[in-house]
Amino acid sequence: MTSHAHDASGMYGMHGTGDGLGSMAASATLHCLTGCAIGEIAGLVIGAAAGLGNGWTIVVSIALAFVFGFSLSSLPLLRAGLGLGAALSVVVAADTLSIATMEVADNVVVALVPGAMDAGLVDAVFWLSMAVALTAAFAAAFPVNRALLRRGKGHALTHEYHHGGDAPTGARRFIPAIATSTLATALVAFMAGGLLVALAA
Repeated sequence: MTSHAHDASGMYGMHGTGDGLGSMAASATLHCLTGCAIGEIAGLVIGAAAGLGNGWTIVVSIALAFVFGFSLSSLPLLRAGLGLGAALSVVVAADTLSIATMEVADNVVVALVPGAMDAGLVDAVFWLSMAVALTAAFAAAFPVNRALLRRGKGHALTHEYHHGGDAPTGARRFIPAIATSTLATALVAFMAGGLLVALAA
């Protein structure tokens, strides 16, 4: 794994400058953001359904944000042939700081928006505050990911598994290869649908 990190450092540190680095950082940030958003929304749904208090709902949401964030990042590594343990070790090293930054920014915004903590899934405040919080999370994590990429760390550790390599064989063929743009589009559509339902309720 040391050789991978060295190669990534050379690739990003020497050549990943300007718009190219910014584009890679944006893609890495968006990829993390989709996993975090799925986990957070799932956590809020679980918290509301189980009648949990705000504190426990936040804990569940943050935990699921990490679970879904790590899971989505692990898929291309598993598809490339890494074992589950190896894939998770790479993903934890690559994405933990990014996801943690997003969670801090996200929860601060939700805590500051009046009524957001008590809004239900059929309340427009819930979806609007989530949109603002996720935007803030992206803005906070982008410079973090850019700095990590410049140093050959963060998402640079997983980059080689996202591009090129041999075609997957055996059971690996059934591991989905989901583009970040597809995940983001699905997330936006889901949130827009939730907002429309809330406005119509």
